[in-house]
Amino acid sequence: MSSAAPAVAQSGLQKFLNHPAGPKTIHFWAPAAKWALVAAGVGDLSRPAENLSLSQNVALAATGLIWSRYSLVIIPKNYSLLTVNMFVAATGLTQIYRILDYRQGAKKTEETAPAVAPAATPAATN
Repeated sequence: MSSAAPAVAQSGLQKFLNHPAGPKTIHFWAPAAKWALVAAGVGDLSRPAENLSLSQNVALAATGLIWSRYSLVIIPKNYSLLTVNMFVAATGLTQIYRILDYRQGAKKTEETAPAVAPAATPAATN
């Protein structure tokens, strides 16, 4: 007779709770909290492009891409971390496009606008 204990069937909820990247670990809560960055990026879509920070959005896009890669090489693979970081990268890249498009449009407008001569001041008469 085998001394191995019989396998206990786990429900889907139990499997989720006891997973190496489940809610009992930081592997679950860090990506969950990071969705706030995605929400902020989506909220910034309504802001005018001239009010957005290029360096901030480059940093968001870069960290999103870097952490997306990292989430696939760690053990256990963390697909929730991958998902949230893909969205962080996508919102950062979208904002970068908006900023650069705005700056390019402003530059073209500046180049094509006719030079405005300063208004002549009327001569003082005595």
